[in-house]
Amino acid sequence: MSKGKMPKEISQNRRSFLGTAAISIAAANLGITAFANATPAEAKPSAATAPSPVANTSFGPLKQINAGLLSVAYAEAGPADGPPVILLHGWPYDIHSYVDVAPILASKGYRVIIPHTRGYGTTRFLASETLRNGQPVAGALDIIAFMDALNIKKAVFGGYDWGGRTADIIAVLWPERCKALVSVSGYLIASPEANKLPLPPKAELQWWYQFYFSTERGRLGYDKYRHDFAKLIWQIASPKWNFDDATFDRSATSFDNPDHVAIVIHNYRFRMALVEGEPKYDAHEKRLAETPVITVPTITLEGDANGAPHYADDTPYRKKFSGKYVNRIVSGGVGHNLPQEAPEAFAKAIVDADALARP
Repeated sequence: MSKGKMPKEISQNRRSFLGTAAISIAAANLGITAFANATPAEAKPSAATAPSPVANTSFGPLKQINAGLLSVAYAEAGPADGPPVILLHGWPYDIHSYVDVAPILASKGYRVIIPHTRGYGTTRFLASETLRNGQPVAGALDIIAFMDALNIKKAVFGGYDWGGRTADIIAVLWPERCKALVSVSGYLIASPEANKLPLPPKAELQWWYQFYFSTERGRLGYDKYRHDFAKLIWQIASPKWNFDDATFDRSATSFDNPDHVAIVIHNYRFRMALVEGEPKYDAHEKRLAETPVITVPTITLEGDANGAPHYADDTPYRKKFSGKYVNRIVSGGVGHNLPQEAPEAFAKAIVDADALARP
């Protein structure tokens, strides 16, 4: 396979990546090879073991700020003059994915900022007429506006799932705003056009909810059963994470946002090329469709028990990172919601990524 083709030929931005069984088929068909320019140290992933989570339950009172199209709710921890770290949650999760990560980083002097993205928690659109757009680049621009509102010029970014994709997009389109990156499941950028290509049956099966969301029945079903739906995804994506009802319920209240269903449905339909994005984002989408390399220092993470679609290792996307780079597998039965399941490993990755960015 020629360099740069993998992200366009396999739909990398469908929630994470292909499952292990399906990717084995796809890899055989596409002739995936190891990244030619990687040194042995770069190519070999390091290992991290996840201790028991610390299990904090609250950030305390959230803050609210007008930024771009939104009034953004966010948690903040650590000294106001500390180096900023922005942590981005995925779907169907919320800021509580970082409830144990934040105090670890704050204790090391970082200013930790965790926003509820559009459609979650008490984040609200400022204008009723604004399209409830789930387009990934729109979410990335929300974060740029959020940084501007907080007068943050540059930050270390960390994310998983939708949040990982947003962080990847920021690193590509606005690298001057991204000091370093921690991305769970690696390179998550693709395009609706790339997502039109079919996958092997076992891989398609893992995307059942995307097909469900493409129907009116799916929209109504998600609206009616959004909490049950989210809990099912949690269980599938993290089969070894024994979260209790209280842990789930703390996040599930964020799905009561009046725009939540519209954002989720539009996001998946856009990524399946079933609905249009907004024309004002076309130039950004054209750039992202090229699946550009990420140049900022990066650490990619993967849990050893991720039940969501993903690659078994970083071989297929390693070449998409041209700067300083480390890949780590986090062991101990860690699933898709890696920051909440393995907060110490995630926090360490943030600190180490920051160190990679130093001269």
